[in-house]
Amino acid sequence: MTAPLRATTPEPVPGSRYGTAEDFDIEKYWSGVAAFLGGTANVIMQLSLTPVAYGVLESNVDSGKVTLHPWKRLRTTLTYLAVALMGTEEERAAYREAVDTSHRSIRSSAESPVKYNAFDPKLQLWVAACLYWGIVDLEERLHGPLDAASADAFYQYAARLGTTLQMRRELWPADRAAFDEYWTTNLATKTIDARTRDYFNGLIDLKMVAPPLRLFAPVQRFVVAGLLPPHLRAEMGMRWTPRQDRALNLLLRAIGTVHGRLPQRLRLFPMNFYLWDLRRRRRLGKPLV
Repeated sequence: MTAPLRATTPEPVPGSRYGTAEDFDIEKYWSGVAAFLGGTANVIMQLSLTPVAYGVLESNVDSGKVTLHPWKRLRTTLTYLAVALMGTEEERAAYREAVDTSHRSIRSSAESPVKYNAFDPKLQLWVAACLYWGIVDLEERLHGPLDAASADAFYQYAARLGTTLQMRRELWPADRAAFDEYWTTNLATKTIDARTRDYFNGLIDLKMVAPPLRLFAPVQRFVVAGLLPPHLRAEMGMRWTPRQDRALNLLLRAIGTVHGRLPQRLRLFPMNFYLWDLRRRRRLGKPLV
């Protein structure tokens, strides 16, 4: 029998509000609302690595395409985050196997402009790094920064954003300083070509959902522009002013203030819902992705 992901035996890191990397209390730290606020910006960050972008653009797995099945894609993406950060080792393994089935055919062909393979651990490292950076960025904007010990513990804990797939643990930079060096160096090399930019603009403008929901596209464009690192914002051709930056920070602080007063179950929604849904699907023998 596999043990739960969060252990209870290690002593807390001195000064940490959330425990060690082994038993980091993700349910107290993480905000479910962050997944909605930061999702599209994070996709742009992930796909700014060209092989990742073309793995998505050229994928032959139609059932996983956000342009064809936006609500299913939302479910599988948020379920991945939920199980990676809140699931047991057994649940992570089950979801890894399900995702592997979809990823097996995602590899470049002779006609592809770049070489890619969905099982490439270095590509998965970049995706995991974007997820980690995005979570920390939004949580700090919503609720303020962690103390240093808690930030160190969460950083080590967050390696499972990659190890829930094929990223080897040793690929995760050793500490936050090493991650900052990795992030700064790699982010500076990212470019967004015209085809990928068109794809991103379709996501931002909600072209994949029913017309009434597209009314929210201007708000999404504002949030996405504000959450993107400046380098990628420039690659997208987006303008951003100090006034807009102040407005977004005020909005996020207001959301964080209200959100922080909610009961924990509501603060975790919808991530706790998607973890519950994963467990329900496993019990009923339904597909996980």
